[in-house]
Amino acid sequence: MSWLELSGARPLVCYVTDRRAFGVREPEATGRLLEAISRARDAGADAVQLREKDLSARALLELAQAAIARAASIVVNDRLDVALAAGAAGVHLGGESAPVAGVAAFRDAGRAPGGFLIGRSCHSLEEVLAAQHDGADYAFFGPVFATPSKERFGPPQGIAALAAVCSRARIPVFAIGGIRAENARECAAAGAAGIAAIRMFQEGADLTALVQDLKRR
Repeated sequence: MSWLELSGARPLVCYVTDRRAFGVREPEATGRLLEAISRARDAGADAVQLREKDLSARALLELAQAAIARAASIVVNDRLDVALAAGAAGVHLGGESAPVAGVAAFRDAGRAPGGFLIGRSCHSLEEVLAAQHDGADYAFFGPVFATPSKERFGPPQGIAALAAVCSRARIPVFAIGGIRAENARECAAAGAAGIAAIRMFQEGADLTALVQDLKRR
């Protein structure tokens, strides 16, 4: 069974990484990222999505292996090959990644381990429903709130749009984009199965208290 099924209290909590946001050079950036992954694990986060798009396949594989040594539920962004080679829990696909249907067919043909997850980043109800139809196990939807990292996707979608997506989707939907402790409860109340965030984890002072608070609905 996957972490989507094994995790306890909802909402599920996913730390999405961005080592460049630390504002330091390598190797310090990677070191700080691995420390953040350990803190997220210890705080009770359900999963970590490695979203380090600038890394080569080799560098990403090395990072994924180091991350898995610290937290079992690691999902690799975009790179199916790296996710499989590292023994990750799954792969998270974006709009420019391999099609969900193709990855699902690959997995269902027995070429990925049992419980291997496929996630998809979506920015509309239509994209969520298409991902669901094509075999995705979960979807990220956003940006729900304003956030610098998602400005290229247009204005924030808002809670009403999140609620509409969650009411139609049969797969778990994670809210992403501007998620903070103050608004995460709104996302859960709108039907989100989980929340995903970068800055909330990398800048949070007391992650254990934060995650525990998020799971007290």
